[in-house]
Amino acid sequence: MTLTLDQALTGISGILVTPYDAAGEVAPARLAPILDRALGAGLHMPVVNGNTGEFYALTTEEASVMVREVAELVDGRAPLLAGIGRGIRDAMALAKVSAQAGAAALMVHQPPDPFVAPRGTVDYLKGIADASGGLPMMLYLRNDAIGTKAITELCAIPGVKGVKWATPNPLKLAEAKAACDPSIVWVGGLAEVWAPALYAVGARGFTSGLINVWPERSLAIHAALEAGDYGLANELIAGMKAFEDIRAQEMNGTNVTGVKAALLALGRDCGPTRPPSAWPLTNAQQTQLDAFIAQNKLT
Repeated sequence: MTLTLDQALTGISGILVTPYDAAGEVAPARLAPILDRALGAGLHMPVVNGNTGEFYALTTEEASVMVREVAELVDGRAPLLAGIGRGIRDAMALAKVSAQAGAAALMVHQPPDPFVAPRGTVDYLKGIADASGGLPMMLYLRNDAIGTKAITELCAIPGVKGVKWATPNPLKLAEAKAACDPSIVWVGGLAEVWAPALYAVGARGFTSGLINVWPERSLAIHAALEAGDYGLANELIAGMKAFEDIRAQEMNGTNVTGVKAALLALGRDCGPTRPPSAWPLTNAQQTQLDAFIAQNKLT
């Protein structure tokens, strides 16, 4: 049975890679076996045009192609979350395309512009909401320096359903959660390793790049956290932490590299990453990855 959006938001938001063909063009069809395995394992909500999808390395047209074709690949089996960002006009254009493609909700990347005003971000979100025809929105917060007051104002915008909290500050998450409408869903935005700490202060669900490679482990971690079994969750996380350690190297510049290198090793080639991401892994990093794959008997 397909989950409702509310159910999916508290599950795993699986951030899909963006595959490229031999000519370096986006090749969404290469996601078919990856999506089939992840959804078969119980993935709650696939995410297209997220950071593991190299969002900022894509043109707006490429991001539009990705959301259209990934929506077709998902084919209603789960709610699709579509990443939105860049300048306001590109963001609005992509929001409109995502709505037309059948996305269930939008994940709005926090604007990386050097001159971002909290009240300007309010207008930014309102423009995106209008362009999409009112699709629900998840705020992707990677910098909590904007403060609780600004976060509260953003969460009060009609259509905002929740926040993907991607900063390692559980106490600030707890403070923001207490200040906002209790209907807002706070999702752990730092993948499996940080999920227990963020769950402990009220987050529900988490983002994952691991789902591209080992979705069964991600789902087991989520089930343990939902059951309140932190011991089991931490044990399961310890068994996949080596993967996340590889992804965190070079100032997180190997984040997507680790995922795509693992897919290549497993026979599901999605091409390289684009600069400024690192590619390929160094010999030492590849050795770490090979050991992780062998130890966990990944196929």
